[in-house]
Amino acid sequence: MDIANYMQQLGRQARDASRATARASTAAKNTALLTMAAAIRERRAELLAANAADVAEARANGLDAAMIDRLTLTEKGVEAMAMGVEQVAALPDPIGEITDMKRRPSGIQVGKMRVPLGVVGIIYEARPNVTADAAALCLKSGNAAILRGGKEALRANQAIAACVRAGLTAGGLPATAVQVVETTDREAVSQLVAMPEYVDVIVPRGGKGLIERVSRDARVPVIKHLDGNCHVYVDDFADATKALRILENAKTQRLGTCNTAESLLIARAVAVSLAPTLCAMLTAKGVEIRGCAETMSLVPQAVAATDDDYYTEYLAAIISVKIVAGVDEAIAHINKYSSAHTEAIVTENYTHAMRFLREVDSASVMVNASTRFADGFEFGLGAEIGISTDKFHARGPVGLEGLTSQKWIVLGDGEVRA
Repeated sequence: MDIANYMQQLGRQARDASRATARASTAAKNTALLTMAAAIRERRAELLAANAADVAEARANGLDAAMIDRLTLTEKGVEAMAMGVEQVAALPDPIGEITDMKRRPSGIQVGKMRVPLGVVGIIYEARPNVTADAAALCLKSGNAAILRGGKEALRANQAIAACVRAGLTAGGLPATAVQVVETTDREAVSQLVAMPEYVDVIVPRGGKGLIERVSRDARVPVIKHLDGNCHVYVDDFADATKALRILENAKTQRLGTCNTAESLLIARAVAVSLAPTLCAMLTAKGVEIRGCAETMSLVPQAVAATDDDYYTEYLAAIISVKIVAGVDEAIAHINKYSSAHTEAIVTENYTHAMRFLREVDSASVMVNASTRFADGFEFGLGAEIGISTDKFHARGPVGLEGLTSQKWIVLGDGEVRA
């Protein structure tokens, strides 16, 4: 296969299709999405079988546990995928929305209209559900999409792509509105990120190496996050029961996700009473504790943490722990070591909670809730195209609005400029 010509062809087809998706009616898009969701359910056994073959090959190739976890589809996961597509269908269509209309002294009315970005390229590893999520969000937001999944999920991605095509056909939309790259050659990625004439934005989802490479080589804008070094801070006004529940969920529900807590901060005033209990729970769940000197004095099973540990996204059964003086030091520590993804405070003190929300410089900031909620589905976006830790255009879980832009519009009645 001539990869360059193949990717150019996908790009041309996507650009042409993007004009059809941009003008598609809400009814047509929703018909496509609901048919897609129905096809996912109807072909559940086929999807699971394809995924099982992918997982078996991944294990044989020695992929690590975190990657296997992200790769694996379950019955529950297939249903969540279908529900996510249905949620997107139920969301208001953002395209064509006119806001901020104001009449100027000249007589003209000036406002903004929400419009698609155009062609979205998504590059992802492992997670096959991204194929459905990305297709649904791009379609509802009036965009065309080129999806390049990882070789480890090739069979499942192709099976899900068949469900997407069924939806597009039902909605009367071009089959090229969502294209799944059929080659696993890495050159396809190099081509995709360097086609500004056809691709308007790239969204990489995967390991740090992939995202760094895409960010370095891309000639189009990139929506991304590099790490998910998320924190839970247990304040000196924390409810002990809430702290235990939140930490257990944030760290141990799933180890291999970007919104899993990787660092625990505990206020010194409650460290003697809470640190042993919190860390005992983690140890019972098989989590290794890497802590500061104060942590080690309170938690016998803890080993010494290095400065690098506090920067690390482990994606494994390891957590860094630090005893801090209070909310000021917690905020300073997070803003220094965090990857600006998601942070949570456990507290019953309103002032501390509000300070944490205002001063922690991350894409998602939570009070008395698990970091695992930092997710498009949980935030009511239906699904997410990815999570952005950048500050321009989109930040946090990126849903429909993050895949659109706004243009200025002017309504007049013959006015001319003096």
